[in-house]
Amino acid sequence: MAGEAQDTNWPLPKFYFEVKWDSNVMSFQEVSGLDVQSEEIKYRHGDSKVFSPIKMPGMKKYGNVTMKKGIFKGDNKFWAWFNEIKMNTIKRVPVTISLLDEGGKPTMVWTLANAWPTKITGTDLKSEGNEVAIETIEIVHEGLTIANG
Repeated sequence: MAGEAQDTNWPLPKFYFEVKWDSNVMSFQEVSGLDVQSEEIKYRHGDSKVFSPIKMPGMKKYGNVTMKKGIFKGDNKFWAWFNEIKMNTIKRVPVTISLLDEGGKPTMVWTLANAWPTKITGTDLKSEGNEVAIETIEIVHEGLTIANG
């Protein structure tokens, strides 16, 4: 209604974000898989009067993070990083994903520890298509921290 005070606290849109690999800033169309789960441990001792197990938090399990970006001429950073996998050794880097406010400042920051590529998917090709060529990288990591900017 007219004359009422308007709420100025709005949720942030998800379309303005930045991704840093180590110290390099890269542009992506989509980032997904920023999740963590605590595994469940069930236990019941034999003389318990309750006929159901108790549930305790176990080890944390982190999902793989998937990133998609357009293919540009001469840009094969994904493949160069993937080709560094040699006999159980890989360059592990921190990956930082920042949700930005309207001024370009980070408001929510997800940091992946010891990230490395596990899968790269090239674009599909269609002779009658009218889309941009998109490649996908899936990375694994050893921990996810979240901070407010």
